[in-house]
Amino acid sequence: MTNSASVAALVLVSITSLAVGAFGLRLSRTMSDFYVASRGVGPVLNASAISGEYLSAASFLGVAGLVLARGVDMLWLPVGWTAGYLLLLVFVAAPLRRSGAYTLPDFAQLRLESVVARRVSSLLVLAIGLLYLIPQFQGAGLTLHTLTGAPSWVGQLAVAVVVGLNVLPGGMRSVTLVQAFHFWLKLVALLTPLFFLLGSVGVRAGQPDVGAVFVSDWVEPLRGDNALYLTYSLVLATFCGTMGLPHVVVRFYTNRDGRAARRATLVVLVLLSGFYLLPVAYGVLGRYVASDLVAAGRADSVVLELPSRVFDGPVAEGLTALLAAGAFAAFLSTSTGLVVSVAGVLSQDLMSRGAGHRQGIRAFRLSTVVVVVVSLLLTVVSAGVPVAHAVELTFAVAASTSCPMLLLGIWWRGLTAVGAVAGMVVGGSLSMGAVVTTTFGIATGGWFGVVMTQPAAVSVPLSFATMVAVSLATRSRTPEHVGRTMVRLHAPEDVDLNRGSFHPERRHARPGRLGTGLVDHGTRPAHGATGTAYDSTSPSARRSDTTARRS
Repeated sequence: MTNSASVAALVLVSITSLAVGAFGLRLSRTMSDFYVASRGVGPVLNASAISGEYLSAASFLGVAGLVLARGVDMLWLPVGWTAGYLLLLVFVAAPLRRSGAYTLPDFAQLRLESVVARRVSSLLVLAIGLLYLIPQFQGAGLTLHTLTGAPSWVGQLAVAVVVGLNVLPGGMRSVTLVQAFHFWLKLVALLTPLFFLLGSVGVRAGQPDVGAVFVSDWVEPLRGDNALYLTYSLVLATFCGTMGLPHVVVRFYTNRDGRAARRATLVVLVLLSGFYLLPVAYGVLGRYVASDLVAAGRADSVVLELPSRVFDGPVAEGLTALLAAGAFAAFLSTSTGLVVSVAGVLSQDLMSRGAGHRQGIRAFRLSTVVVVVVSLLLTVVSAGVPVAHAVELTFAVAASTSCPMLLLGIWWRGLTAVGAVAGMVVGGSLSMGAVVTTTFGIATGGWFGVVMTQPAAVSVPLSFATMVAVSLATRSRTPEHVGRTMVRLHAPEDVDLNRGSFHPERRHARPGRLGTGLVDHGTRPAHGATGTAYDSTSPSARRSDTTARRS
C-alpha cells in the first residue's frame, strides 16, 4: 500500500534531523567536540539524548510485536532495559565519567595499563556496535515496506544516508541535539495515537480474536520448554548488557562531572519507565484487533498497522504517519549514537595516523563511512533474524564482555590485564557463537541449542569467574598505578588529589615529554608506553600510589 502522509512524515523527520545536526555543527571545533561534546552536556539534555538513542527499533516496534506474539514473558524486555540503567546509576556512572576516557578501550587502557586489553576491548566494541546497528537498519526497511510496499533495502539505505550526514559534520556535538529531539518526537508519536486507539477499542464489544496464539500461552508466564532458563537468561542479559553497550557508555563521558552523570542517569530512569508502558499497550491492543499478524509473521509491524485496523480515512493516515515518524526517529537516533561510538574507536585505534586536530577529525569521518557501509552489508546477510531477538543477542554479548570488565575494573583493584582479557575472550566467544548460529540459521539441539538461543545465563557468570580466577593466578601482574587509578575513579572531582595525567588524545603524542603517554628520553618508560598517560617518575605520584596501597 502507499501512504503519502507517512512518506511525507519520514521526509520531514529526516530534514528536521539534518537541520538540528547542522546547528550542532556550529559548536563543533575540537576533537573533544567530536568524541564527547567537550564534556559540557547538562543532565536534562543528556538524559533526553541518552533516552533518544537507547529507545531503538526493538523498543519502538519489537517490544509490541513480542508482547503480541508471546505474551507476558516478554515484559521482561522493557523491565530489563530500564533496570540496566539502575545498575549504571549505582555502580558505573560517576566513576566512568571521572576516568576522563573517550571510549571503552580508553577506560581499559587506563585501568589495566595494557595495550592488549585495549585492542581486545576495541574489537568487542566494534562487534557489539555493528551487531546493534543491524536491527536498526532492519527496522527501517520493515517500516518503509509496511507503509509503501517498497523493498526493505530502500528504508535501510535511507537511514544509512541520513545517519552519515548527521554524524560526519559535527560528531557527538551534533548527535546530542538530534537525539534529544528524537526522544520527545518518539514519545509524542506513541502517546498521541494511543489515546485515540484506547478510546475506540474500549467501546468495542465481544472477546478478542486469539488468532494463532493460545490465550493460556499468552497470559501465563514461564510456559513452554526451558522457559525458566530462557527467562532468567534474558533478565541477566538486559540487566547487565546495558552498561556494556558502547553508545550508552560513551554518553557518560559527555557529562560535566560525576555528579552530573548520576543526575542524568536518574532522569533517564524516569523517562524510560514512562516510555516503555506505551509499546506494551500497543502489543495488548494488537491482541484485540490485529492478532492475525502473528500467523502472517508480521508481528513487528503491529504498531504501524493498528491505526488502519481501527480507523478509516484521514484519521488512520494521520495516526499512521505520526507513528512512522516516531519509528524513523528511533532508527535514526540509535544508529547515530552507535555510529559515533564505533567510529570513535575505529578512528582512534586503526585509522589515526597522527595526534593533530585535523588528522583526528579526518580519521573519525572516514571511520563513520566505513561503519555505515559495513553495517548495511551485514543487515543484508542477517535479513531473517527478528528485530527484538537480534537486540537480545547483542545485549548478551555486551553483558558477557564489557560489563564484567567495567564492574571489576571499577570496584576490584585485583583485576589484571591478563584476567580481563581472558574473561572477555571466554564470554565473547560463547555469546558470539550464539549470534553466529542464530544469524546463519545453524540448527542446534538439546541443552546446547537452548544455551545458544539465550547464552547470558552461562556466558556472564563464566566471564566473571574467568576474570577473577586468572587475576588471582596473575596477581603479581597487577597494574603498577592501580592505586592512583582507583583514586581517580572514586574521589569527587573537587577533592585536590593526584589523579595522574591520563588523557586519551595523548596516546599519539611525540616522545620526549613526561605525562604524554609515551617515553621520556633518558628515563625509564612513562606508564603510557604500556597503556596509560601517567608520569611514573613523579615523586608525588609515587607517594599517592604508596598511600593507596597501604589503605
